[in-house]
Amino acid sequence: MAVVGALIGGVTNHLAIKMLFWPYEAKYIGTFRVPLTPGLIPKRRDELSRQLGRTVVEHLLTPETFKKRFFNEEMRVKSEKWINRQLNKHLFDSPKSFNDWLQAAGQEGMDVKIEAKLDELVELQKDSLQAYIAGKTIRELMPANWKAEAEAKLYEGVEYAINQGTTYFESPHGRQTIKSLLDEFLESRGRFGHMLHSLLGESKPLVDRIQPEIIKFLNSPRTFELVGTLAFSEWEKVQDRRVDALLKEFDFDTALETVKQYVREKAVISTRLNATLAETWPGGLEWTSVNITPLVIDFVFEQGEHKLEETILKIDMEGMVKEQVDSLPLSRLEELVLGISRREFKMITVLGAFLGGFIGVFQGIFVMILN
Repeated sequence: MAVVGALIGGVTNHLAIKMLFWPYEAKYIGTFRVPLTPGLIPKRRDELSRQLGRTVVEHLLTPETFKKRFFNEEMRVKSEKWINRQLNKHLFDSPKSFNDWLQAAGQEGMDVKIEAKLDELVELQKDSLQAYIAGKTIRELMPANWKAEAEAKLYEGVEYAINQGTTYFESPHGRQTIKSLLDEFLESRGRFGHMLHSLLGESKPLVDRIQPEIIKFLNSPRTFELVGTLAFSEWEKVQDRRVDALLKEFDFDTALETVKQYVREKAVISTRLNATLAETWPGGLEWTSVNITPLVIDFVFEQGEHKLEETILKIDMEGMVKEQVDSLPLSRLEELVLGISRREFKMITVLGAFLGGFIGVFQGIFVMILN
């Protein structure tokens, strides 16, 4: 009885394990399907694959799992270092000049094109300026603080001019100028002038009298008031002049060409295009790593986290898992399951045999007692 019980327990458990997979297909006797065919897993394969896909999406490969794996601080640091390495390798440490990059992109003669664009920019600024000042006076265009400063400078200029005139006429050179002007005046009066010159003799006495009077006139407050009034009157007239009419008095085209030439010389486009990025921008990598790379990483991580769940839904990971499970041959699926739990299944068979034998021994003892 012990032997028979052990055989029954071991064989039935082994058969139960086999019936998880075997047979792979339903068996028929005529039109009658044999019970318990196909095996449990082949029979429930569709439900198994669907449940497995749902389990993977809801509990294993969730958006939170991807976020923790890919959007953490360690990944951020690695990404920044990788971007900086690529920038240094392909841009800042590259021996290629800007012209080399442009030629690789199929662009030729960029120095001429850029200079033409600079000329166009100057022309646009000129047209914009002319459109802005058209019909307007200096008074309308001048800021209020400029006007106040200009008037202050105007009076300072008048005072400076009078002081300089006083200093000049007090000097020997100024005295000589007075004498020369007086001699020219007397000579220009013909006979009358010659008669005065003969009567007065040397012009020194007249110079001695005229020089102090000129200096006195220049130092007079009324002189300053008179010159200041005249200067301020002319300043008011200038302010009422139209700017566009005033500019017509200048050779604007020549000035414009000079500005264009100045811009081209300062831009030195040919020299700049023949330089490498490292030569043009020595601290470019450091600046980029501080100001640009973190912003790019922040944007990528923010958009990645925002779009991650939507992307997972779009790729239908649950459907992918189900499709892969459905495509596995049943023999491969059986091998996969048994490969993981082969020892446990053997222990179940042994346990069935042990329990069967134990029951057989107990049954034998029980029969002997009854007999």
